[in-house]
This record gives sequence, structure tokens and C-alpha cells, in this order.
Amino acid sequence: MIDENLPPAMAKSLAALFAGKHEVVHLRKKFGPGVKDTEWIAALNAEGSWIIISADRRITKNKAEQQAFKSSKLVGFFLSSGLQKSKLTKQMERLMALWETIEKQADLVSGGAMFEIPMKSTKLKQI
Repeated sequence: MIDENLPPAMAKSLAALFAGKHEVVHLRKKFGPGVKDTEWIAALNAEGSWIIISADRRITKNKAEQQAFKSSKLVGFFLSSGLQKSKLTKQMERLMALWETIEKQADLVSGGAMFEIPMKSTKLKQI
């Protein structure tokens, strides 16, 4: 799931690239625009395991959103603040460079885990 703070074009590109291996959906396509974070977190949690790629660092800091996420079956990968401010091409470059790492990490952890996608490093930092 690509969150609302990232462009739908990112989700479409990743969906095309990983067709048959991963289902990649933009949050707006599933829930419409402006859905509250606690609402989509609860809905996706009820569906089962989802991997979230997000530029919404508020989820990692706001108490209600953080608690909802950490008590869910979701695993989140959040763009670092520097990467969040970068151009889409840089964001996609980092996602592609770390995609296999993201896949492996998601398989190793249980729900509620949060990680930061760094601007330069090849290591994910747990939040």
C-alpha cells in the first residue's frame, strides 16, 4: 500500500513493475481522498498483513496513530525526512535500491513494526 502522501503514479509504476508478485495499491484508490490514518490502519489491519510505504512521518510520532499502527498487523516503511523532501525520481531510486531489503525485512518482523527508508544508507532503521 502506497500512502496518500506519495503520488498515485508511484503506486501505478510499482504495480506494473511487480505485477504477479505483489499487489501495489494507492491508498486513495482503496479508500478515497482524505481518509484518516486511524481509519485506514484499522481497515487494513482487519484485512490481514499489508506492507505500507509512506511519507507520512506523523504516523510514527502522533500517539493515536502510532498506537494504532504498532498494535496492527501492518509493517511500515517510512521515507526519511530528507527523502520525503526529495524529487519523486530520487524516492523511486531509493525504493528500487532497497526493494529486496524491504521484502526481506517485512518477512522477518511481525505486525506493528516501523522502519525508516534512508536517503543514502543501505540499512533500514527501525523506528
